[in-house]
Amino acid sequence: MQQKFENGIKEISLAALKVGDKAPDFKLNNSPGEPVKLSRLLKTGPVILSWYRGGWCPYCNIQLRYLQRYMPHFIAAGVTLVAVSPELPDKSLTKIEKNELKFEVLSDCNNEVARKFHLAFTLNDDLVEIYNDFHKLETYNGVSSIKLPVSAT
Repeated sequence: MQQKFENGIKEISLAALKVGDKAPDFKLNNSPGEPVKLSRLLKTGPVILSWYRGGWCPYCNIQLRYLQRYMPHFIAAGVTLVAVSPELPDKSLTKIEKNELKFEVLSDCNNEVARKFHLAFTLNDDLVEIYNDFHKLETYNGVSSIKLPVSAT
């Protein structure tokens, strides 16, 4: 099982967009449900996109808090930070309020954008069982997909 998981992650790292690759444009809703388009954000300067699995993931929460700590540096550099998660907007809003995040959190239901960036992976059956015992992904993501994004920035 571990080897299959590692091979899947290796495939993602080889396929994922690299520095200098053109990012595909997208439009996703933020936590209040307003559409946000990447090309519109890019008109004001560089954009950092950071994927996380969801507010239920302790490692993802550490990542979001770390990014929040550096917001003054991003702002000073004219950079827009955006976090992307497969969670429903209502779930993202809870995470924003809890962590007092000062950047957009976008809802990528069913990992449509993560797939365009080659960042979505399929959980194996053992992991699906573990995740569903801990928390049902469908409750957080609104779809019964067993795909999640790798943490990537």
